[in-house]
Amino acid sequence: MTTSMIYLQNMHAQENSKALKGLNDKQKEAVMTLHGPLLILAGAGAGKTKTVTHRILNLIENGVAPESILAITFTNKAAKEMRERVDHLLEDSREMNLPIHNFSKPFLSTFHSLCVNILKESGLVIGIPRHFTIYDKSDSKQAIKEAINALGYDIKMVEPNKIMSIISREKSNFSSLGEYEAVNGEDHFGAIVTAVWRKYSEALNNEKALDFDDLLYKTAVLLKTKPEIRLAYQNKFKYIHIDEYQDTNGIQYELARLLVGSEHNIAVVGDIDQAIYSWRGANIKNIMKFEVDYPEAKVILLEENYRSTKTILAAANEIIKKNIFRKDKNLFTNNEDGELITLYNAYDEGDEANHVANTARDLIKDGGNGVIDINKPLSAGGWGIKPEKIAVLYRTNSQSRALEEAFLRKGIQYQLLGTRFFERREVKDVISYARAAMNPESLADIKRIINTPVRGIGKVTLLKIMAGQTVDLPSGTKIKVDGFYKLLNDIKNQIETQRPSVAVKYIIEKTGIESALKAENDKEEDRVGNIRELVTLATRYDDMPGVEGIEKLIEDAVLASDQDSLNEKTAKNNGDGVKLMTVHASKGLEFDYVFITGLEQDLFPSGRSSESKSGEDSEEERRLFYVALTRARKKLYLSYANMRTIFGSKQINLPSEFIADINDDLIEQHNQEEVSGIKSIFIDF
Repeated sequence: MTTSMIYLQNMHAQENSKALKGLNDKQKEAVMTLHGPLLILAGAGAGKTKTVTHRILNLIENGVAPESILAITFTNKAAKEMRERVDHLLEDSREMNLPIHNFSKPFLSTFHSLCVNILKESGLVIGIPRHFTIYDKSDSKQAIKEAINALGYDIKMVEPNKIMSIISREKSNFSSLGEYEAVNGEDHFGAIVTAVWRKYSEALNNEKALDFDDLLYKTAVLLKTKPEIRLAYQNKFKYIHIDEYQDTNGIQYELARLLVGSEHNIAVVGDIDQAIYSWRGANIKNIMKFEVDYPEAKVILLEENYRSTKTILAAANEIIKKNIFRKDKNLFTNNEDGELITLYNAYDEGDEANHVANTARDLIKDGGNGVIDINKPLSAGGWGIKPEKIAVLYRTNSQSRALEEAFLRKGIQYQLLGTRFFERREVKDVISYARAAMNPESLADIKRIINTPVRGIGKVTLLKIMAGQTVDLPSGTKIKVDGFYKLLNDIKNQIETQRPSVAVKYIIEKTGIESALKAENDKEEDRVGNIRELVTLATRYDDMPGVEGIEKLIEDAVLASDQDSLNEKTAKNNGDGVKLMTVHASKGLEFDYVFITGLEQDLFPSGRSSESKSGEDSEEERRLFYVALTRARKKLYLSYANMRTIFGSKQINLPSEFIADINDDLIEQHNQEEVSGIKSIFIDF
C-alpha cells in the first residue's frame, strides 16, 4: 500500500475526530503526522496555531498521555492563547466521550518558563538551589557596574550596557566564559570583558542568582553534562512542538536538540519569510537546516491564507520572492480580491502624518465611504470602523512623534505600543538638561542628569549637593561637580543666544548623551534617532526670541504627556484606539486597515542594509516589509515623504525600492501630486 493510500485511509478512519474538524487538507496532513520529525512551514495567516493545537489534540485522541507533550512558544501571551485553545479542544472532546485523560495536561510554555521548571526540579546537581533568584536586566546592569568598579576600570570607558550585551550574546550562542577568553583573552577589550564577566559570575553565584540568559544556558549545561537527567526529560516529553522556530537562537536550538529523544518526535513550526530578529540573536539557519539535522523529516507547507485579500497577498508574494535565502512558497486565499493598495506621496513627514490621521478619521467616522449609516451600531469614535481595527506601522520609534501629534490634533483615539515620545528616557534626559540649565535649583532634574552619562558622582555626593553642602566635598569630587555646573551654565548661554534647535543639538553633543548611546550597542539606534528627532521638533520654535522657544518646547512636551494620559484613560473606557507601533512590534498581530509609513530608501529599508556586504541585512529588511504587508486583512495604505527632517536638517528622499517591486496594477495613487513613473527613478539612479 502506498503512503498516499495509507494517508487517505487514515483520513477516512478519523473523519469523526474533533482534531480534524475545520482544517484544510495540508493542515490535516500536519495534524495526522504524529511520529518522527515534522517541519511545518506556515505562511502568514495560514492558521499555524490552529494546526499545532489540533495536532496536540490528535496525539491525545490517539492515546498519547497529555503530560508527555511539550509545546514551546516565544511569548507568555502566545503560550496563554495556545493553552486556552488546547483546554477548549480537550473540554469539547470530553463532552463527545472521546478517550481523553481527565486530569493531566500538555506542558505549554516559553523557553524561559520551561527552563525555570527544569532547573528547580533538577538544577541542584550542578549547584543551582531550588529557590534561586532571577536577575532582571536592571539587576544585571547594576551587578556589572559594580564589577567594573571593583576591578578599578573607568566606568566612562567601560560601558556596562556594552559588556552586558556581549555576555548575553555569548551565552545565547552557548559559549562559556572560558571559551570566550580562549578566543578574545589576548585582546585588550576582550581581557576587560573576561575580567568583568568573571566578577559578575561570582556575584551571581554568591547571591544564588541567575540572569535571563543563564536560565537557558544553565539548563543546556545541565542536559548536556548529565546524561541521566537528559534521558529523564526525553522520556518525560516524548512529543515536542516548537513555534516560531525561525526565531530560535543558538542556545534555544541546542535545548531543542537535547530534549528530543531517540525517536525524534519533534514538530517545528515557522516561516522563513518572517525571520526578522537577527539583531536579537535569532539564527534563520536553524530552520533552514532542520532537514539536515533530521534527514527523515517530513515537510508540509501551509500556504492558504485566511487573513488577507488577494490583492494584499499578491503584493506580499512579489516582495518576498526576491529573497534568495528562503524556501519557496506562494500564499493564496479564497478571500475576495479586495481594494487596491493606496500609495500616498507626501511633501514631508508632517504632511504624511496628517494624511494618515485624516484617512483614519474618515474610516472611523463613516468607514471611508463618505456616508454615515445610522443603522450601524455606534463604534468607539463614530459610525464606521472601530479604531482598534486600524494600525499605523513605521520602521523606527522616532517616526511616531509626528504621527502622535497629528492624531492628538485631530482628536483621534489612539494607543502607542511602546513608550510615548516625550516619556522616552533619552528624550526626558535632554529636556531635563534644558530645565536644569534655566533653573539650577530644580533638584529633580539635577538628580536625573548629574550622572547621565556617567560622571562618577556617587549617591553620597548627590545627597550633599541636595543638602547644599558642596563645600565639604573632596577636591577630586568637587572638580567633577563644578564641571557639571559649568556645563549647565554653557547650556544656559546656548539657550539664551542660539535658536532652540541649535541649543538642543548642543545639549545632546556636549553632555555626551549621543556618544554614550552610540557606544552601547546596535540596539540603541532607535534611542539615538529619538534625541535627533527632538532636534527636528525644536526647529518649530526657532522663530521665537531668546529662551521663549525652549520654554515653549518644554511646555508643549509636558502638555503632550498630559494629553497622552487623558488619551490612555479614554482608550480604557472606549476601546484601545488606533494602534501606532513599529513593524517589529506588529509581528503576530492583524488588523483590517494597515498604514505603512516612511517608505523611503535608507529609512525602510534601513540604510544599514545597503551597507551589508553579505546581503543578509537586505533580505531581513525585505522580510520585515513582508511582515508589515501581511498584517492587513482588508486594505493597505503605503506612504513616503519627498522630504524628511533628520537631526534638524531637511533631507530629500528617494521612495523605497519596495514600492517599485509591487505590480502597478495593485496600486492606486492618492496623493497631492501624481506620482507616475516611480520605477523609472530607480533606473535613472
